[in-house]
Amino acid sequence: MPTTVLHHSATDWGIVAVFATVYLGMFLGGLPRLKLDRSGVALLGAIAVIALAGLSVEDAARAIDLPTIVLLFAFMVVSAQMRLGGFYGAVTRRVGAMPLSRNGLLAALIVVSGVLSAVFSNDIVCLAMTPVVARLCLQRGLNPLPFLIGLACAANIGSAATLIGNPQNMLIGSVLQLPFAGYVRQALPPVLISLVLLWGWLAFGPGATAGSPHPSPLPPAEEGANSQGVEEPAFDAWQTTKGLVVAGALLLIFLFTDWPRDVAALVGAGVLLLSRRLHTSHFMGLVDWPLLILFMGLFVVNHAFESTGLAAQAVAWLGAQDVVLADPGPLLIASAALSNLVSNVPAVMLLLPHLGGGGEQASVMLALVTTFAGNLLLVGSIANLIVADLARQQGIAIDWKRHAITGIPLTLATLAVVWGWMRFVA
Repeated sequence: MPTTVLHHSATDWGIVAVFATVYLGMFLGGLPRLKLDRSGVALLGAIAVIALAGLSVEDAARAIDLPTIVLLFAFMVVSAQMRLGGFYGAVTRRVGAMPLSRNGLLAALIVVSGVLSAVFSNDIVCLAMTPVVARLCLQRGLNPLPFLIGLACAANIGSAATLIGNPQNMLIGSVLQLPFAGYVRQALPPVLISLVLLWGWLAFGPGATAGSPHPSPLPPAEEGANSQGVEEPAFDAWQTTKGLVVAGALLLIFLFTDWPRDVAALVGAGVLLLSRRLHTSHFMGLVDWPLLILFMGLFVVNHAFESTGLAAQAVAWLGAQDVVLADPGPLLIASAALSNLVSNVPAVMLLLPHLGGGGEQASVMLALVTTFAGNLLLVGSIANLIVADLARQQGIAIDWKRHAITGIPLTLATLAVVWGWMRFVA
């Protein structure tokens, strides 16, 4: 079969160079000798391809999937409402006050982290719960490492249960217009099985004793402070109830209506911003603006790269070798590998345009695998890094070796669960 050879201009190769540099930045977390994080790299990459390709601002804006950005922003506001109401810390303390055994407490915290992360941002859940879990363990004389690692892993796993649990799922659901209830039906069983595997490993496996002996006690001056040294808000029943009502209403709308999810979420965020007690600046201060910039920058860079035709050629070449990205095996391998190389959001952006005829099953697998793969390494997800950073402030060291004792076997096991479920059951 003859192969069509496309000739590419100098502009195309310039765009390819920018694309490669941007994704090198995604891999490294920035660029050497420059004070740039991933968001800065994506933003500068977008500026570069706009200049190289001669794109108008309007063309660049059209490359951005606005419903994804709106949905992500709206749920950042919802998560901010719950944090400002002291909800996450209050729930964690309530669980800690229960007369549970060590393994019972571990199970309860894994369930709480997983459930909350399925509705609210897993990063915010880890940010609010980590200091409370650390103190709880030290007060009970328990080794906090299995609990803290379990908190991060459960947040990652639980966030895969819905299309609003994490940014990459929001992106997949918005771009592919996946039905919310249909996704939950397919994703929930592997998520539940994976949470049970996590608990079993941390309760009875090598993960149960990882990191012993116990770390040094917490300095009293740190109590109640978050990563910025700012005291966590006290529990406010009214603000918490307001947030829960809005979040519950949005879930019902997503599950039982076909209303646009981005519009519904934006209206919900607007309701929460109407407050006599919480200033708008409080909400805006908890919105992850760098993540929104990362999304928008990558949308523009990826659009420019797609316009060169090189991505389509690469996928066609793989197809000629009988490697179809939408098939379960290649998709699982590519999703897991890219998620740990460039992070899960950029990985999803790279793979989404090439799912071909994989349909809803391929979309669900992409969402599950890119999320579960975040547990492999300590740097695999922002949630892991948040927990490690806050634990260090509490005098508890979670290095890559301690995390790997749980992260590597758990990731391999959960990816096997996804493969088996999607291949033979779903």
